[in-house]
Amino acid sequence: MNSLQKFILGSIYCNNLNSRHNMSSIISYLKNKMDLDQDFYLAKINELEKNGYLKIITGAFNPQKPNDVVCHLSEIGRSSIKVVFVGGVFDLLHPGHILTLKTAKSYGDILVVIVATTSTALKLKKDRIIYHDEKQRQELVASLSFVDLSLIGKEGTLYDMVNFVKPDIIALGYDQTHNEKEIQKNCSELGLKLNVIRLSSPIPKIKSTMIKKGLGNSFYDI
Repeated sequence: MNSLQKFILGSIYCNNLNSRHNMSSIISYLKNKMDLDQDFYLAKINELEKNGYLKIITGAFNPQKPNDVVCHLSEIGRSSIKVVFVGGVFDLLHPGHILTLKTAKSYGDILVVIVATTSTALKLKKDRIIYHDEKQRQELVASLSFVDLSLIGKEGTLYDMVNFVKPDIIALGYDQTHNEKEIQKNCSELGLKLNVIRLSSPIPKIKSTMIKKGLGNSFYDI
């Protein structure tokens, strides 16, 4: 499978996680990523369907719109791309975050980053200072070119989002407190087949907590 085919499969996968399964939204997503002609993308999508990588269904979701075509990855299509899952707060993006996310992306084809809600972040660390709400933090992460999809997490456990994304790899940051073996075990019990890896950082001394300590309440006065 060539890089263009993987790009199209990955784009359909990301688009569909946002619950927009119709063909028009898929084409818009693709064109936003790489502005090529619509007919070119439609031809490539039809070719992928003929080869068993996609399932295209007409009028499946809305009987009132019989021409509304929806598109899903088949099992073969989904197994053709490797999805990496990273979670975090990402309140102040710094070089440590960038290097960690770039390293995570190198382990697969698609990088999905889950941004914790403010309430979840405070549950994990009550004395945490948070400058930006979850929507702002999600937009900051989404602005990184190598991040394929950034989503705001659900008000539940880590496994709610893992089960939703169904990644091939969970990549933990060097300073995250999660236990790799425990996550691997819990995912296996949930029927999720994936690998859990721990990422290192060439600059471990750069942390959000240290930056925030230096900025204090004067952050928005800069």
